[in-house]
Amino acid sequence: MKVPFIDILRYENGFYETVCAKASELLKNGHFVGGPVVGQFETALKDYTKASFALGCGNGTDAIQLALRAAGVEKNDIVILPDMTFWATFESVVNVGAVPYVIDVSKETLHLTLASVKEGVEKFKPKALILVHLYGWACPETLEIRKYCKEQNVILIEDGAQAIGTKIKGESLLAGAMVSTTSFYPAKVLGASGDAGAVFTMDQKIADTTRILLNHGRTGHYDHGLIGWNSRLGAYEAMFMLESLKHLDAKLVSRRHACEEYRKKIKNPLMRMVGPHSDVWENGYLSVALMTPESRPAFIEYLKKHEIGYGTVYPGAMSMQPGATAHLGGKISHGHADWIAKSVINFPAFAYIKQDEIDFIINTVNAYKA
Repeated sequence: MKVPFIDILRYENGFYETVCAKASELLKNGHFVGGPVVGQFETALKDYTKASFALGCGNGTDAIQLALRAAGVEKNDIVILPDMTFWATFESVVNVGAVPYVIDVSKETLHLTLASVKEGVEKFKPKALILVHLYGWACPETLEIRKYCKEQNVILIEDGAQAIGTKIKGESLLAGAMVSTTSFYPAKVLGASGDAGAVFTMDQKIADTTRILLNHGRTGHYDHGLIGWNSRLGAYEAMFMLESLKHLDAKLVSRRHACEEYRKKIKNPLMRMVGPHSDVWENGYLSVALMTPESRPAFIEYLKKHEIGYGTVYPGAMSMQPGATAHLGGKISHGHADWIAKSVINFPAFAYIKQDEIDFIINTVNAYKA
């Protein structure tokens, strides 16, 4: 049996036909940029996430840059972020003219901790902190970090590129953030058919500023109050995601089931299955296992031989990327991010993966011997 790491073509019954029909309507009406469907999607997204404001934009990287700018981060400001994240988090800080400083994550939770945040804030005195929620989980100490940053007057921006549908202590993760972002890259739990992203916020001023920035800094049709850029969400992508959002709960059930099956049934002593903290309700974006860095290469070859797709999310710490050298302001490292990057392995957990595919993966993994 061949199982891909991700399959984005397992549509719901009737989804393909509905999207084609609605795309035809957009073509007939000439609704290419903006239009009613963008507002409809933003309203539906706000209602689903329970955020006060939800603003669509061009992609997840733009969303972080918009959030940084709208929240008040300026040139040469210090911004702390975890050493374990996707490159977009790091480059967004650089792209707005700020200076990135990285701090290490926990080898247990794979996220920042309150203690590490305190250490970073006390040492680097930042203007802002980016808290990243990886794997469809949430940082276990999110609520405590939010409280601490507010007390220290540190702007907190939450990178929720993988976190649509994630909850912490029963509440929507994105609803409780002062400002957060997400990505709608096609492989995400709520994916577009191309690039798209969104900014969420509880603050009216941040929402208004974000709306201006993503549309060339426009305060009127030919009036430009800010230096922004073009990051408008297109009508077609808004329509596609509006239809996808109607099926999101079913997608999450499927993905969570796969992750739970792996954690419950994979018993190979060469790896440790990892899951979210008990306070966190995952969205099933990624299944996570950890191996020793020495044992992972041979296991990857074994998966390839048996035609099982896999991921290594993410295979490199930010501070060790070649592109970081000229921009990194400083770091606190205990080697955890580097170790995780060399140890993590992700099994297929896409929406509507079949039970026989899950069973095949579990049995194959359990049969592996070094």
